[in-house]
Amino acid sequence: MASRPNTVALIVAAGAGSRTGGAQPKQYRLVRGKPMLWHSYAALSEHEAIDQVYIAIGAGQEGQAASALAGLNKPMFVIGGASRRESVLHGLQAIAANGGAEQVLIHDAARPFLPTHVIDDLLAALILAPGAVPALPVVDSLSRGDDVLSETVARENLWRIQTPQAFAFQDIHAAHQTWKGEEPSDDARMLMAHGGEVRIVAGSEALNKFTFSGDFTGYNMPSFRSGNGFDVHRLVPGTELWLCGVQIPHDRGLAGHSDADVAMHALTDAILGAIAQGDIGDHFPPSDPQWRGASSDRFLVHAIKLAREGGFELSNADVTIICEQPKIGPFRRQMRARLAEIMSVDVDRISVKATTTEMLGFTGRGEGIAAQATATFEKI
Repeated sequence: MASRPNTVALIVAAGAGSRTGGAQPKQYRLVRGKPMLWHSYAALSEHEAIDQVYIAIGAGQEGQAASALAGLNKPMFVIGGASRRESVLHGLQAIAANGGAEQVLIHDAARPFLPTHVIDDLLAALILAPGAVPALPVVDSLSRGDDVLSETVARENLWRIQTPQAFAFQDIHAAHQTWKGEEPSDDARMLMAHGGEVRIVAGSEALNKFTFSGDFTGYNMPSFRSGNGFDVHRLVPGTELWLCGVQIPHDRGLAGHSDADVAMHALTDAILGAIAQGDIGDHFPPSDPQWRGASSDRFLVHAIKLAREGGFELSNADVTIICEQPKIGPFRRQMRARLAEIMSVDVDRISVKATTTEMLGFTGRGEGIAAQATATFEKI
């Protein structure tokens, strides 16, 4: 199997951000409770295809940058230049000095909310061309003029170009080294001037740039979504018992089309409910034979992937298992760890607990196990 390309990211965060007002550079201002720089660095550093993240910062900003990224893996800091172009060049030179890379993503810190699917699409586009940019079509009417409108400008085939922009490293490095013109609008223009083709992939409204003070309005109040899930399965002899992805020793297991992990099914439904994507039966219908005996972690992975593609990150998940037997307490830590592993989140975001119905109802009689779950997401 061919290995994936060595890929690095470079965040440009050396500017003063004077148009946003205030003495603090905008990349260190709080956005949804975190410094602006924190958001894009977290998205890039946690992406499975990115090996290292460099950040071009202003001279003397080392302490501010390190503080802004507290709790995350330490990046490679590079001192930027007097312009964005110079800052990018300094970053590319640092990457080259540290062994280079095959691919590089160049991103502006002023675009903090970076969906995972945009990164995926950019890297896929590099198979076809040495450059790729995310872009959104222009939908507003366009016209030239000062205080009075003059000619209308056709908006067909016009795009709003965003970052990150993805490149074959050698090509964009060479484009920067040989650039002789005025300050370019972005790195894609430099690659095009160097003879490289740049592909367009679908951008995202989440990538809108913070430029003026008003752009921060409303972003310091997090946007949350919550969903609930509930599921029930019968206990039957002759089958394994799986709860939260952990096999539990017991004289009976749960009956169902898949492995009947009732707790994971409830959590999957909670996630799908939070992002308004239906329920588990919509995505994995029991009438489809391919899901017979399937491990329920496949359902949970699918649901959390849909959430992240929609720009949501798990804040916390709470699962309650309802049964008389077996006792859940001895397995709770293992269950939490397994759910955290499946969803690629810290274990402190996952709660698993159990209760009984005081021997009332079908769970009290030991005929089955029920589970309910709540999942809460923050819009990133």
